[in-house]
Amino acid sequence: MTAGVVSLEAPQAVAATCTGGTASDFNGDGVVDTVIADPKATVNGAKGAGLVRVVLGGSKGVFEISQATGGMPATPEPGDGFGASRTSYDADGDGCTDLVVGTPYEDVANADGTQRVDAGAIYVIHGTPTGIGAGSLIEGYSQAGLDSSTSTEAYDWFGYAVTAGTTSNGSPYLVVGVPGENVTVDGKTYADAGCIEYVQGATKVPVSQRDPGVPGVVEAHDRFGYSLAGTNRYFAVGTPGEAIGDEEFAGGVTVFSHTLSGGLPTPLVGLDQDSTGITGVAEKGDGFGTSVSMTGYRPSSQTYNSDVLLAVGTPGEDIGTTADAGGAAVVRVQPSGTYTQITAIDAGVTDVGGDPVAGDFMGQRVTIANTDTSVVTSAATVRLAVGIPGKDAPTVKDAGAVQIFRPLDAAVGAADKLLTRGSGLPGTATARDYAGIALTSGSVNLYLGVPYSKASDSAKGALYVLPWTDIDGTTSTGTKTYLPGSGGLPDEGVSFGVVG
Repeated sequence: MTAGVVSLEAPQAVAATCTGGTASDFNGDGVVDTVIADPKATVNGAKGAGLVRVVLGGSKGVFEISQATGGMPATPEPGDGFGASRTSYDADGDGCTDLVVGTPYEDVANADGTQRVDAGAIYVIHGTPTGIGAGSLIEGYSQAGLDSSTSTEAYDWFGYAVTAGTTSNGSPYLVVGVPGENVTVDGKTYADAGCIEYVQGATKVPVSQRDPGVPGVVEAHDRFGYSLAGTNRYFAVGTPGEAIGDEEFAGGVTVFSHTLSGGLPTPLVGLDQDSTGITGVAEKGDGFGTSVSMTGYRPSSQTYNSDVLLAVGTPGEDIGTTADAGGAAVVRVQPSGTYTQITAIDAGVTDVGGDPVAGDFMGQRVTIANTDTSVVTSAATVRLAVGIPGKDAPTVKDAGAVQIFRPLDAAVGAADKLLTRGSGLPGTATARDYAGIALTSGSVNLYLGVPYSKASDSAKGALYVLPWTDIDGTTSTGTKTYLPGSGGLPDEGVSFGVVG
């Protein structure tokens, strides 16, 4: 397979320049585009090399991007995982959104030709008025290539997670997770302690728990940078391997401000399940921070979104004696670092639909969205989707599900909804679909991927796009389904539908 473009319909008019102003708009025409990854796809015979498809809004084409794309400074290799992480922002300020693709299992060559296995890489593919991919400016970076103060090392997984955007002062930013980074403190090296690479303007700097003010202590296998989320004022770093006391892999999350202090983003607060006001107890294997998501929060005292709502998934949480049932929490963070837990959710909470079941792994993925940031934030504007990939259907194991909440409601389960294939979602639930393993959202839509679908009508994977208002029941626009072999998408795929 060689990346290219497939026309959806008749050729459309092309803008002379990019207009900007719309998120995920790679051709700058003011219409939202959709990014769908297949990181296990075979490319030019290389199994698991991975690719990304970009579907332009307004039926203007489907672009495939892989390491075989013209202008790409790389070659598809087995197991690279191109597309394992993705984010987008206008890196160069031209009005066209630019795509950042993480390839955490990329081997990076030494000067003598030997390979640093799974060192990782990222690729920045610039949008243009005619589309994105072949013909675009494409920049490829190893960790040291992005930040010359660092080293590229085997098993760092540079690019395992990425998030990007524009700060409140209009500066583009990019955060890259490097959860396999070894960190040395006082002459002792801690394997897989993890770090991030932070880019804002001319600032390119690694950040880890050894830096001043960053909560926590550098320890082996913390995996700082395993998950990331950001807004224009804040970003969050998940550290699911963090030991809390003697409880290994209990997990934690650090929230930063984009305001630079001493050349670093400003750390505001570290959170874990032993933090004051956070529900639960830090326990071995909880994995607090395995997934994180953020959205703006405007209090009634402000005219802008000064605060942030942070959603945190804890898929290894035991509920009573039920192992790995999982859960999630939503925390409001203020500019000072003051935080307040808004809600904690698991299947044992009164009014929350369902019961705790071992191996459900609720919270493996979370996504939170403010559907109207122009007004004071309220229960009416905020929605949370929580993936439950291990949930069984009545006759099918591990079919998976997604549960929708209004997290600012006084009773968080009063209006919750459970989406499964065949009930709220198209398709038929089959064993080991793991629905809920791929989630992201914006102010208008929830994007729900089922990349491991086993159903005969979607055996290569599927992506469902649901308007929040449809989920609420106030509209009936209908779910948009993306499948290989339909709507201009090539009929090829292994794990099509990876988003988030």
